[in-house]
Amino acid sequence: MRAFFETMFFVPKWYHYPLILLLFPLSLIYGTIMSLRRVVISPKDFGIPIISIGNLIVGGSGKTPFTIALATRLEDAVIISRGYGRKSKGLVEVSSKGRILVDVTQSGDEPMLMAQSLPHTSVIVSEDRALAIELAKERGAKCIILDDGFNRVGIKKFDIVLEPEQIKNYLPFPAGAFREFWFNKMYADIVAKEGKTFHRKVVFENLQPRMILVTAISHPHRLDAYLPEGVVHKVYLEDHAYFEEEKLKMLLSDYAAQSLLVTQKDAVKMQDFKLPISEMKLKLQIQETIFTQVDEYIKGYPE
Repeated sequence: MRAFFETMFFVPKWYHYPLILLLFPLSLIYGTIMSLRRVVISPKDFGIPIISIGNLIVGGSGKTPFTIALATRLEDAVIISRGYGRKSKGLVEVSSKGRILVDVTQSGDEPMLMAQSLPHTSVIVSEDRALAIELAKERGAKCIILDDGFNRVGIKKFDIVLEPEQIKNYLPFPAGAFREFWFNKMYADIVAKEGKTFHRKVVFENLQPRMILVTAISHPHRLDAYLPEGVVHKVYLEDHAYFEEEKLKMLLSDYAAQSLLVTQKDAVKMQDFKLPISEMKLKLQIQETIFTQVDEYIKGYPE
């Protein structure tokens, strides 16, 4: 069922279109409501440069590696994320300039990956982004990166929207994967198009002759284009799901595999597992013009 809807959202087949047509009126209503928010709500200026890395679709489009790439270039930056999939509630400080303060269950997988990847950046998770922004200012932040913040219309910010490749269904939820009408990207300061403005580069560590792909990311079939030889079985869990070490150990035995092939996002949830891990690491090659525009925004921000 999950695969059916993911295919319908991104690359629908002929048999998806009856359901798409049935859901189309709901998509129009949803898209209209989301657009009205942009007209009715006045964004609040928090008195600090805020750069949002977001997208228009549900699920992944490279926001985490893009955020990491941007944060490495900024001084005294604080990343604020909602922390999807975490087992905690409220505001949690994940790291302070690279010093990890909580475990992955309290932070969520993506914030922990960012915290571990950025030794000079702090990470906060909170459902209430405004509360987290105020705390970041108290901690001495010079700028804030808002992870997945495009639809946070109540916050004045510099919006970068990532636009993925290979998507054929441009309808809003529930008939498609879009959180708003696709043309709302006009509200962004930068639209970064995958394959043009930025490119994915995948590198591997510890590849083995026989591996099991185990992952808990959204629309995991997008990994197929990058998979190396030697993958003998694939296991897909719900996005942000946690793994059970004993079940993974049994999988290795059942398929006579020598390691688990996982993404970086998955690997942070397996750090304490005594299991052989092969890792897919995603990095983005981003046009320098994007960083230049961000620098100009920060320099031009009124003090």
